[in-house]
Amino acid sequence: MTDTTDMTECAPRPRGQVLGEGYEAAEILTSARLCVDPELRAAVESLPGSLRRIALYHFGWEHADGTPAAGNVGKAIRPALVLAAVRALGGDPLSAVRAAAAVELTHNFTLLHDDVMDRDATRRHRPTAWTVFGDSDAILAGDALQALAQRLLAEDPHPGAPAAAARLAACVVELCAGQQADRALESRGPDEVSLTECLAAAEAKTGALLGCACAIGAVYAGAGADEVEALDGFGRQAGLAFQLIDDVIGIWGDPTRTGKPARADLAARRKSLPVVAALASGTPEGAALAGLYGRGSDQGDLDRMARAVEGAGGRDWAQLHAADRMSRALGELARAVPDPERAGGLLALAEFVTRRSH
Repeated sequence: MTDTTDMTECAPRPRGQVLGEGYEAAEILTSARLCVDPELRAAVESLPGSLRRIALYHFGWEHADGTPAAGNVGKAIRPALVLAAVRALGGDPLSAVRAAAAVELTHNFTLLHDDVMDRDATRRHRPTAWTVFGDSDAILAGDALQALAQRLLAEDPHPGAPAAAARLAACVVELCAGQQADRALESRGPDEVSLTECLAAAEAKTGALLGCACAIGAVYAGAGADEVEALDGFGRQAGLAFQLIDDVIGIWGDPTRTGKPARADLAARRKSLPVVAALASGTPEGAALAGLYGRGSDQGDLDRMARAVEGAGGRDWAQLHAADRMSRALGELARAVPDPERAGGLLALAEFVTRRSH
């Protein structure tokens, strides 16, 4: 794979009084992308022809016809967490670039599969891979990305790589269990789903990989077991906050910024956290929402659903609960990295994911 030893852009520079004790989240994410993309691209380029084409399209590096594209590979939150965790615990982020790429490959494996299962037609402002190449090819490309992630760690000479590989494999099992639970919830009626179940599924689907990313960074920094588990807890709690905000965006986000249709989660009748909170509210708006969820809908119905979720308190609940999970995340971070300045990069990233508005 690519040599990353000269990637000095991996180290973001403090910028005065901004997020995370002087670290700018956008700069951290940009630096992580600069570090990880060459490793990520090299891994994808190693795939056989047809799988390579699908993966290159998914990452935004090629158009559907195989011609080069500018690339739109997402915000790089998970690899940024790996590198920021290494730095926070006194390690060298350059040593963990392969591990960060492995985490990003795993994340994109889940995206390819989730888009097929959820029948999402748009991601990152373009048609999803399954709509272009078909279900089977998109699923197989996702499988290949997961295999690449494990190969990167298997080939990494870093002493922490075996433990990181085991942790990432366990995380994938948890991700699959969370997705299965989420799919099971979707098949049940609006009055048959509890917030406890939805939060558990969200932790497995979203929190697990963010926690794994932070923990792998701690492993690569040579941290002890307590610090590794505390950073896993930090990532999990921040991941739940992320999911709560993401669910809010799934209803009220701006399509020109999200890359997805307006009210997409409502149109698909997803049991997102604001929706389930509204359904469980015991309010007239919650009852109205349950009635709307049981029938077909046009755009007017989708707008009525959004108003019902908000009127029943679902939006406020999600935002308040996101703040609570963020508070728990900060408690875990303080256990692992007591010095706020050293924790600045991780803090900036956690604040970034919970302050998004699109």
